[in-house]
This record gives sequence, C-alpha cells and structure tokens, in this order.
Amino acid sequence: MSLVVKLGALLFVFFLDRTAAINFQLLGGIWILQTFPAIVIGLYTRWFHRWALLLGWAVGMTYGTTVAYQQVNPLTKLHFGNPNAEIPGLGESGYIALTAVVLNFAIVIIGTIIMRAMKVSEGRDATSADDYWADEGDPRIKPIPELAK
Repeated sequence: MSLVVKLGALLFVFFLDRTAAINFQLLGGIWILQTFPAIVIGLYTRWFHRWALLLGWAVGMTYGTTVAYQQVNPLTKLHFGNPNAEIPGLGESGYIALTAVVLNFAIVIIGTIIMRAMKVSEGRDATSADDYWADEGDPRIKPIPELAK
C-alpha cells in the first residue's frame, strides 16, 4: 500500500501543472485554519456543541474554497489568483482564510446557542480521567511493532 501511495505522490509531482502548486498552497492555508475551532478549541473546552463545530467547519471550508476559486488572476485568467478578497459587510480586502475562520467561529457560537436552546443532545463523552494517564509498563499499553521499524 505504501508503495502505491509513494508512486501516486511521485506521479502527482511530475505530471501536475506547476501553477497548481500555488493553488494548493492557498487552499491548504484556508483548509488547515478551518480545523482550528473544532480541533484546538474543541480539545480545551466542551462549551461548543459538537454539531455546531461540524457545521462551522463545513461553512468555513465551503466559503473559503469558493471565494478562493473566484479570485481570477488578471494576467493568466486562472482561478485562485489571489489569497485576498473583499470581506463581506466591510468592503475591505482581507485574507480569505482569516475571513473564513471568523465566519466559522460565528457559526459555531450561534449554532451552539441555538442547539442548546433546542436541547439537541450533545452525545456521550466516554473519556475518563484514567484515559489521560499511562506509563511504560502499564498493562493497558500494547506495543505497535509496525511503528518500531
């Protein structure tokens, strides 16, 4: 399997249009920033509703990807031509990823308030305090030989 992945990556690098690398850089910045509320903030607080986090992520990803695609380079006439776009409601230009993550947070906060008001179940957290503590020699820890190669 790893050979197939490596071969696919090699073909990807050799045969992909080089101008697309810039597009992937732009999209990567947008997409990775959208994980911040759900993964980072979600790890440290349980205030946000899990479904609101998912909805915020989906809205941020959709908005960021769509707006990035709509930016056409005036010279090459290709999409993904600029990492900046007009911020809705402000009329100023700003970094698309930052605008998308602000929208993401707004959806998460408003969605959490609405879902709590509607008493939407938050699900069951099966994590216990014991899950955070494990040391070498603990009988619950099993070696993974594939990782020790």
